[in-house]
Amino acid sequence: MAVFTPLSDEQVADFLERYTVGRLQTLKGVPHGTENSTFFVTTDQGEWVLTLFEQGEFEDLPFFVDLLDYLAAQQLPVPGPVHDRDGVALQRLAGRPALLFPRMPGSHPSAPNLTQCAALGDALGRMHQVSQRFTGQRTNPRDLDWLTRRHREVLPYLSDDDQALMRREIADYADAFGGVELPAGAIHGDLFRDNTLYEGDRLGGIIDFYNGCTGELLFDLAIVINDWASDDAGDIDEARYAAILGAYLAHRPLNEQERELWPTMLRMTALRYWLSRLLVIHVDPPAYDITPHDPARFRTLLGRRLEAVPPNSPTPSPEPVLPDGPTTPTTVPMATFD
Repeated sequence: MAVFTPLSDEQVADFLERYTVGRLQTLKGVPHGTENSTFFVTTDQGEWVLTLFEQGEFEDLPFFVDLLDYLAAQQLPVPGPVHDRDGVALQRLAGRPALLFPRMPGSHPSAPNLTQCAALGDALGRMHQVSQRFTGQRTNPRDLDWLTRRHREVLPYLSDDDQALMRREIADYADAFGGVELPAGAIHGDLFRDNTLYEGDRLGGIIDFYNGCTGELLFDLAIVINDWASDDAGDIDEARYAAILGAYLAHRPLNEQERELWPTMLRMTALRYWLSRLLVIHVDPPAYDITPHDPARFRTLLGRRLEAVPPNSPTPSPEPVLPDGPTTPTTVPMATFD
């Protein structure tokens, strides 16, 4: 259960008095997540999500509030935090920082179809297009500097071959990205399938921005491709890959430098999750009794990205036509490649 700080109906009813969201009807803990306590709240005016922040850098929470406010104002499918009667979003409840959000519709896609992939690429492309104008700043906590510093801590737990692989890869990234300035802006930083919600083929929401930061847009896109467009063996599913990139590139074409570094960025983001999961198991165990994610998945992905380059470097495509609702079109937008 991912409720680390239990709440009573009375506590939440009193908390809701700060807002104009109605009276509490039901309160239910959400049984997933690894860091925060999350509750579904139903009032006589709607459905909401209440999050208590249990760990992490609490001083970063104003950045997340400002980012979500900004993206919601740009009509992106994100849950803009609810502000209280005095216009304040960030609160405290049960001794923890707390935020209240509207509950976004839908469920997580375990095996996204091509229309769902295109909808995700479209939303991410629009987000990256506008996020370059967002003025907030938070350094990417999982960037190349982090990889360089933290990888040494897991080397004693790896085989000789994996130690050599990790060292070699990080040296390659330093050579490839050193002194390079790629297009940057606010990014999600962890846009896996379970951080999206769909109603049929329609993207209902992008959630959990708590890895959000300002960084290279290509980094965000590579995380998406490694999760959304990889099959069980770790190989790229070319149809999903093309659907995501075709929709994305209609809003934000990659420049020449980004296209050149694309295969390397796919490798670096695979290693980023291999390393973070190794750290959780061997160095930084979670604060609560939860099952860590298996690092082996991203070790496999890294190996496959080394063995097979992605299906050509992505180039711009015509603007895709996406469904207005949960339909299944006979064709989906695809990227064109050079």
